[in-house]
Amino acid sequence: MKTKLLFYSSLFLILFCITDCKNSKKTSDPQSDTSVAKQEWAIVIHGGAGVITRANMTPELDKEYRSALAEAMNTGRKILAEGGSALLAVEKTINVMEDNPLFNAGKGAVFTHDGKNELDAAIMDGSNLAAGSVACVTDIKNPITAARYVMTKSVHVMLTGAGASQFAKEQGLEIVPPSYFYTERRFNELQEILKKEKNGTVGCCALDKNGNLAAGTSTGGMPDKKYNRVGDAPIIGAGTYANNNTCAVSATGHGEFFIRWTVAHDISALMEYKGLSLTAASDLVVNDKLVKAGGSGGVICVDKSGNISMPFNSEGMFRGFATADGKEGIYIYKDEK
Repeated sequence: MKTKLLFYSSLFLILFCITDCKNSKKTSDPQSDTSVAKQEWAIVIHGGAGVITRANMTPELDKEYRSALAEAMNTGRKILAEGGSALLAVEKTINVMEDNPLFNAGKGAVFTHDGKNELDAAIMDGSNLAAGSVACVTDIKNPITAARYVMTKSVHVMLTGAGASQFAKEQGLEIVPPSYFYTERRFNELQEILKKEKNGTVGCCALDKNGNLAAGTSTGGMPDKKYNRVGDAPIIGAGTYANNNTCAVSATGHGEFFIRWTVAHDISALMEYKGLSLTAASDLVVNDKLVKAGGSGGVICVDKSGNISMPFNSEGMFRGFATADGKEGIYIYKDEK
């Protein structure tokens, strides 16, 4: 009897130690964000990544970009703070950047080889994995809104070219002449930066008070592009992805690499299947996998707890974030944190 009692007592102690060790490892694991208090809401934005350095920027242009980023971010922040959805916050935040010719999206879209403006956008709802996107559109004022309508008002995920424009017209969205996207002053002002940068996109990811995540991305594509080239922005899983179980991601950079390496979904998958934190997963993809592949750019992400990550491997990325606990920041250069 004493032998049995000693055996079960020892077994209980062993099991207790194993459980305790597991729990200790879980709470002290540097790869985990569980120690961070969950945010009521959070928002993160980007305005493109590339060769963005202080040497390329005048003080006046630096100030303009920071002001434009703050205006966009504050639009989404207000929606989230008042209990609005992540999806609405993402759309309206991106609308602000689409309407600002400083950014390569909407009004500020760069020119193709044929002297046209071709725009792409995508949006995704992390609560149900619904998604919508448009590509190669030339007359839709706000492509991100068209993408949301594709998601909510059609049975499709992606519409392109003239078909996307026809759908947008039928939905009552604002259609503009292609000349709307051309502004002489901004065209001349930004050419030197855009020629060096070769990339540019705007994006937003958000977590709302209901715990839902959303991501959106809008772009004017690459300068001098040919053959109706489409990058990663409107490709779900490449440049845009959201899943309530993990995170929301919007990317900017050399789209061909982001497509082939399914960057946005890869970050989510590393979190879901390997248990990595948002920071660890996004850093691994952007600063390891992409670098080894030769791809440049960055991502913005927010996870289901409101943690923010904004890694990039280029010289700069227009970016900003705000969370319910009062933390916020607007950044441009690599040495800013």
